[in-house]
Amino acid sequence: MEETISLKELFQTLKKRIALILSITLIAMIISGVVSYFVITPEYKSSTQILVNQAKEDDSIYNYNEVQTNIQLINTYSVIIKSAAILNEVKSGLSLDMSVSELNKKITVESAQNSQIMTISVTDPDSMMALEIANKTAEVFEKEIKKLMKVDNVSILPLADDQENQSPISPNPPLNIAIAVVVGLMIGVGLAFLLEYLDNTVKTEQDIEKLLELPVLGAITTIDENKDAKLRGNQGTSRGDLVGSK
Repeated sequence: MEETISLKELFQTLKKRIALILSITLIAMIISGVVSYFVITPEYKSSTQILVNQAKEDDSIYNYNEVQTNIQLINTYSVIIKSAAILNEVKSGLSLDMSVSELNKKITVESAQNSQIMTISVTDPDSMMALEIANKTAEVFEKEIKKLMKVDNVSILPLADDQENQSPISPNPPLNIAIAVVVGLMIGVGLAFLLEYLDNTVKTEQDIEKLLELPVLGAITTIDENKDAKLRGNQGTSRGDLVGSK
């Protein structure tokens, strides 16, 4: 006989294990909050932008081919910005106590499609340090690219100078706690069904029917001895009253 589980039984299992599910969810929330607020080091992000465009002496309109050439150069410039030639200058200029490889990991270079603008972003536990590295990298790149590529088509857009009081980009405690709630509920529900599956004890008539695949014809109820004795005492008193009245 194939065993089926009804939706009612599923809800009964969840109701019976609700304390376990809520406990696991609460523990997950607490752990996530503690880790997010007290364990993970906050990371700040500062950015500056570079415009790749050939300077013009006259007011002639832009040439499409020149624009496309500048856009194609951005891929090359993105590699040069994170090269040792640039990062060594940044490291020396700011007297950074880190290797070029570590500095490289802090820097990301992005550009929108078909855009002549590159964005240099730096993440660091110190918001002011992230700002200084971003600005210094742009300055060094603007100076060194003239020597490396023999071109003068790079200019720095207004440097990042208003990012000192920014909020950290990571961790994100509310998001982490929300994820912990979902994970905690999943673990709690999964554990509840696992415990229910492993519980092979017989508790009700329905359990007997499922185990033996036979219908239950009758049941013996449990008699409370104290209640039964009290009932007998009341019956004896009633009989004595009846005899006395005769």
